[in-house]
Amino acid sequence: MSAKNLKLIKNPLSKENPITVQVLGICSALAVTAQIKPALVMAISVIVVVALSNVIISLMRNTIPPRIRIIVQLLVVAMMVILVDQFLKAFVYDVSKQLSVFVGLIITNCIVMGRLEAFAMQNKPWESFLDGIGNGLGYGLILIIVAFFRELFGSGTLLGFQIIPESWYAANGGFYYNNGFFILPPMALIIVGIIIWVHRSRNKDLCEN
Repeated sequence: MSAKNLKLIKNPLSKENPITVQVLGICSALAVTAQIKPALVMAISVIVVVALSNVIISLMRNTIPPRIRIIVQLLVVAMMVILVDQFLKAFVYDVSKQLSVFVGLIITNCIVMGRLEAFAMQNKPWESFLDGIGNGLGYGLILIIVAFFRELFGSGTLLGFQIIPESWYAANGGFYYNNGFFILPPMALIIVGIIIWVHRSRNKDLCEN
């Protein structure tokens, strides 16, 4: 893989991260990160939708009339979201129920539409596919980080497995209480804010652009 193509995957993980740099996709980051499992499924879903939508739009880019390009993009994304939603209901129904309407709202995710308009409409299918994978991974990375802290401190578990020993809990004579604030949406916003602050403090050039 060429260095240019490699950057399409690597840059969204850090210097061009869609959440910490472009501040996109925040709503789902707040809504589906109370546990790692739904956050992971949402991340994979977005990766699939944005990567495949990028490819389809790239293939069609020279035949789409400029005046209806947004409508065409929405139709392509809607088709991909419906397929992903049906797949989740068929194979991971419990997680699909947890994600509720937020899978459908991928259609309006700014990351997806942003990559179609900014990249896929001007680039070839392979590069567009890599761009979709990279931005999906960058989005998913932040979701997993947020979900890690929320599930660990809010429920004492990770991926549903008990991490904090039962003997530590006050109910069993210990000293520990789960922090219920961590599983509420405001805590997700706080964690995302901290991640953005840390990321930008380590990348001063981002604040100057």
